[in-house]
Formats: sequence, C-alpha cells, structure tokens
Amino acid sequence: MSADKRLIAITNRIRERSVAAREAYLARVLARAESRPRRSALGCGNLAHGFAACGTGDKARLKGDATPNLGIITAYNDMLSAHQPYERYPDIIRQAARDMGATAQVAGGVPAMCDGVTQGEAGMELSLFSRDVIALSAAVGLSHDMFDAAVYLGVCDKIVPGLVIAALTFGHLPAIFVPAGPMTSGLPNDEKARVRQLYAEGKVGRDELLEAESKSYHGPGTCTFYGTANSNQMLMEIMGLHLPGSSFVNPNTPLRDALTREAAQRALSITALGNEYTPVGVMVDERTIVNGVVGLHATGGSTNHTLHLVAMAAAAGITLTWQDISDLSDITPLLARVYPNGLADVNHFDAAGGMGFLIRELLGAGLLHEDVRTAFGMGLSAYTVEARLAADGVGVERVSAPSESLDSKVLARADTPFSSNGGLRVLDGNVGKAVIKVSAVKPERRAVTAPARVFDGQEAVQRAFRAGELTGDFIAVVRYQGPSANGMPELHKLTPTLGVLMDRGQNVALVTDGRMSGASGKVPAAIHVTPEAKEGGVIGRIRDGDLIRLDAEAGTLELLVDAADLALRDASAPDLTGNDYGVGRELFGIFRNMVGPASGGATVF
Repeated sequence: MSADKRLIAITNRIRERSVAAREAYLARVLARAESRPRRSALGCGNLAHGFAACGTGDKARLKGDATPNLGIITAYNDMLSAHQPYERYPDIIRQAARDMGATAQVAGGVPAMCDGVTQGEAGMELSLFSRDVIALSAAVGLSHDMFDAAVYLGVCDKIVPGLVIAALTFGHLPAIFVPAGPMTSGLPNDEKARVRQLYAEGKVGRDELLEAESKSYHGPGTCTFYGTANSNQMLMEIMGLHLPGSSFVNPNTPLRDALTREAAQRALSITALGNEYTPVGVMVDERTIVNGVVGLHATGGSTNHTLHLVAMAAAAGITLTWQDISDLSDITPLLARVYPNGLADVNHFDAAGGMGFLIRELLGAGLLHEDVRTAFGMGLSAYTVEARLAADGVGVERVSAPSESLDSKVLARADTPFSSNGGLRVLDGNVGKAVIKVSAVKPERRAVTAPARVFDGQEAVQRAFRAGELTGDFIAVVRYQGPSANGMPELHKLTPTLGVLMDRGQNVALVTDGRMSGASGKVPAAIHVTPEAKEGGVIGRIRDGDLIRLDAEAGTLELLVDAADLALRDASAPDLTGNDYGVGRELFGIFRNMVGPASGGATVF
C-alpha cells in the first residue's frame, strides 16, 4: 500500500520547510533522552519529597531506578461531562502500574474549561488562551523530572491540543493519550438544532430550550456532535497517540476501564528502561501531522484545528501552514457524515465501523502514511481494528474492523465518498486570509456577493435580528473578535440566527476574525480572518453597504471597494477596554498582547 504521490509531495514540502527547526528540536529531545530521569541521582531531600506520600511498596520502588515511574497529567474536574470520568482513572492507572512492578503518580492537573458553558459569555474570551495555559500547567507537573513516561487524561476543545504541546515539549518522554469517551446518544442533534432555531425566532421559550439541551447533554462523556472535542479524539487515534480502537468507547464501561489499564501498561513498556523506547518527540514527525490533517478532512472535523494543528506541529519543530491544510483537503475524500455534517452522532459513527474502518479505507487509497511510529509500536495498519473486552473481562482484544460500512449513510468507502474533498479551504483576497468549512454548506450557498452589515460582536447581530433589521441579502462582518482583540471567542450564537434568515430565503454569509468551531454548520462562514481588525486588517475598514464577494469554490474573499478609497478610511479600533476585566480577563492581558496571528496557531509560544 503505497502513499499517494500528492500526499508525499505535500509531506516533503513540509519537511523541507521545517528542516532547521526540526533538527534543533530533535537535538534537544535526544540530549534530554541521554540524561533521562534517574531518581537515584536526585538529592536525598529531593527524592524524599517526590515519594513522601506514597505507600510502602511504591516508595521502595521509587528509591531505586530499576522500574519505571509513570506521570499522570489529568484534566479532571466534575463540572465537565467529558472529564468527570477521569476521577477514577488515577486509581486504575496506579494499580495497572503496580501489577507490572512499576509505579504511577499524578504529576499535575491542568485546567479544563467547557466552551459549552461559556458560549456567548465573557468567559469564552479565555477559552483559546487556555490551550497555552494547559501546556504551561502540564510542564510544571512534569518539571519534577521524576518520570519515565507520561499519560495524558484530556478530551475537550483546547485541552488535548494543550496537552499535545506539553507532551512534545517533553519529547524525550514516551506519551499516550487516554480518552474518556462520548456520552451515550440523547436527543438527536438535528432536533436540538431545530429547537435552538425556534428559540431564536421566539417561537419557543427558555423552558423548552433548556429541556431540549438537557436531553442532548445528559450524562458523562463528550458531547456527541462532531465538534472539536470528538475531532480531538479522532486525531489522537489517527496520529498514533491513542491505543487502537480506544477513541469512542463510552465512559464507565468495562471496556473503557480495560483500555485505560492497557494504556498505562503500554506507556510503561516503552520507556528508556526497556527495549522499545519510544520518545514522543521522535515518534511524532511530519508524516504523523499529515495523517492528522487527512483524518480531519476525511471526517469533516472542526475548523479549530486549523489553529491547533499549526500550534501542535510547531511544538515539534514542524512548520505547518493553512495552505498545506487546504491542499490536503483537496485530495482527501469526505468519508463521514456526523452532525453538523449529517444527522448521525459519534456513537453512530463508531457503530458503523468507526476509526478502524476509516483508517483502513484511507490507507487503501494511499492517503495516509502507514510507515509511522505509534504508541502501539507498529505502523498505522495496526489501527484498522475494533477493540473488544477479552473473555477474562479484564484485558483487551482486537479484531479487524468490518470490511464494509455498517451504515453507508454515516461512513462511506473511499471509492464512493460523500464528497471528493474534505470541504475545508483557505480563502484569500484583499480582506486577508480566512478559513471556510463547506462540508455542511449546500453547493448553491457557497458563493455569496452581497452588501456588508458590520458588527463589533455577536450580541450586536442578535439585537439587530430581534429588531427586524436584518432584511434582504447581506454578509455579516463581525470584527474585533481576533486573538489580540479579545482572545478569539467562538461565535456559536450566530449560527441559529443566520440559519433562520437562510431558511427565510435570504442569501447570507459571515466574515469574522473570530472562531466558529465544528458547529459552523450550514451557514457559509469565512472565519479566522487574518490580519485581524485589531492588528490593522482590512476587515476593520469595511463599512455597512460595501459589497463583498465570498466564493468558497474559487477560494476568494474580496471587498469590492476601490483601493484608494479604502486607504483613506479610518481603521481605529472601537473601545475594547470592556474585554480587559471580569471573569479573570484582567489576568490574560499578557496573552492578548503577545499572541501571534491565527494563521500561526494563535499561540503565545
């Protein structure tokens, strides 16, 4: 199974672009690998502090250096449904380590905020920055240098990318990511969206809306739609950082616990103390990153990963660009239809064949690099499987994924895809660069030329909607939502509003320097506009009534205004001091001042 020549060409250009940074990164990783943690070499006081709270058996093992010690980085909290299951994991992992004659310790906790809770609220302005805070927090935990490998417990939006950045920063340590799994299916996502739209129109009240939301988000695990959280889980598996078949097993089941035990024991098997040393910084290379991007496109994943994958790759000394992501989209068929790109949820995707079927189809089409290193120890063909509970009720066994999709409306073969490409594209023009996801946008809606309606926040759009002012065709320009302006919050509240107008027959679209995530849905949305308005981008010079042409098929975003007239316009920002205080925003001023552009991952590193 040879890789497609186009895939190889894109991978090679990423490798060539990254040579200097990658070589410097690997030199640091290998230098640290040679001076791997040796607890017996620590000062006696240092070591005593490191195991003071351990039981007698663990303490005896940690006094020496003959057995590995596993560091646990956890994003547990019991407010997030996806992270609540992690409460039990440290005990499972510690016992799994003891069963091998090894040890495991919680090295540290990292924050984990829920975008679903902060959506449309001031706290959402901390969300993207929390990714880099998570990387910093994990680094603090691992800085004690007590560990020979690490397992990372995280699922949701910014948490997994932050943990990946941390893992790659400590690239001399083997790393395995351990998921918690999706909640069981509740109210269908399309019905939830219908009620949201009715609420936006004033046709149902808050009680009806809350009832629908509660039936949709009803138990432990990730939300079941295919947003950033579940895109994260797909990425970790197709990049070889999960164990095969582990991404979409529901929480609090015997198989979920068995996979957690297996992950801990596998991490302990690949340390420098054994014969399969697999430092994650060497394991994750350009091919791994390309595999992740292909998986994102093949499943119609979250646009947030046009930020996160760039930042994650940079942590390994690899320079990934939006153009690389767009070019990979052009050659990757869309094989999954999961809400908002279909009616199914991730449980239906998993039941139809899941990751094992998807990876086998992509490998067969030459659209993945098979010859990569993985945490499981073999090439990517080892991931074309389903995980099942072994007969003893404790272990894990794996069987081949089904040869045919068990639901062709959810999961397609590579030779009969839902679309010939992944539907995630870069737009370019005099407004700047932007990203658009069209996999859920009807073809006839993908090109819009209309006058601008300019707003400085999603609340202003909603006020205009409630006042009946959003008539006719228009392109909503929502600006000063970029990383340096206010942390680049997601603007999900725009989706029901603009969806209502589309259903009324209006031709509408969105242009913003903010984010929309995997829930952008049916509205054509040019997002992550760079340069952002706060940094002098043209989006800050657009005025009401200006004609804008957004053409997702041609890949263009043009402001149809004479360049000389545009140059004379005042580009001064509105008063943004309201973004500086409240719900902790005053602590994040340094992030707003230091953050790089969206095209560079919107990172402070």
